[in-house]
Amino acid sequence: MTAQGEPNTPELRSPSPTVRRRELGALLRSLRGEAGLTVEQVAESLLCSPSKVSRLETGHRGASQRDIRDLCGLYHVTDPVQRDHLASLAKQGRGQAWWQPYGLPYATYVGLEAEAISIRDFEPGVFPGLLQIPDYARAVHEGAWPRLSAEVIDERIEVRRGRQAVLSGPRPPHLRAIIDEAVLHRRVGGAATMRAQLDHVVAACAQPHISVQVIPYEAGVHPALDSTFILLEFEDPVPGVVYVEGLVGQVYLERREDVRRYGEIFDRLLATSLGQQQSLDLMAAMSIAYSKGQ
Repeated sequence: MTAQGEPNTPELRSPSPTVRRRELGALLRSLRGEAGLTVEQVAESLLCSPSKVSRLETGHRGASQRDIRDLCGLYHVTDPVQRDHLASLAKQGRGQAWWQPYGLPYATYVGLEAEAISIRDFEPGVFPGLLQIPDYARAVHEGAWPRLSAEVIDERIEVRRGRQAVLSGPRPPHLRAIIDEAVLHRRVGGAATMRAQLDHVVAACAQPHISVQVIPYEAGVHPALDSTFILLEFEDPVPGVVYVEGLVGQVYLERREDVRRYGEIFDRLLATSLGQQQSLDLMAAMSIAYSKGQ
């Protein structure tokens, strides 16, 4: 951490252990397929449980150098460059990222977000986290239940600032967000905070990789009326994932059919939304209304 309490920039640019594990898992799954082996056959050969093999392939478990050595032998991987690449991914997958010391309940999501090349975010209740200003984020955290301590809230806001750095990095993700019109009317933190938040979003959308569109009240029922989700995509061979958050916790949907289905739903929401310029005009008008105390 820096003296000012913000995450160090070099750490923000370091590889995400979460994504490295998923990349390694995708490669191991491909190698197993090429070798014509089942999960059970691999587990029997390595004298381990099938669940360990599955968790390695999904990136839910880090691989040791011994795991890589044994799997390369089983899959007949003889190319030293390929073996070194797999070993390097395993090492990076066991590293520590800047956000891990905070003990976040959503640390896995932060690890995914850090290296996503595309983020499609549907938010019916609040502005997307990557676009929240500190005062707005603080008000959101103060309304959480169970209650968070002031210290934890400060840490969460600090982490959010660190997360937002990806949008101004050398290779920022394409962030495409859809929000319900209710987000514009819900006073989070008061009129001054809402005006500052709206102005921030409008300014952010001037960047080519950021867009926010609004589903108007007049749209009525839509496919995600009772849902909120974020669809993240990565460079090959890392598979995409859908992140769903609610009162029961976090859910990660990783099956291809789930990712495809949520992508179709997002496209339907886009068709229901106001256009980009109409959305910006509405947000700008709401900012003016808040400045007048309305």
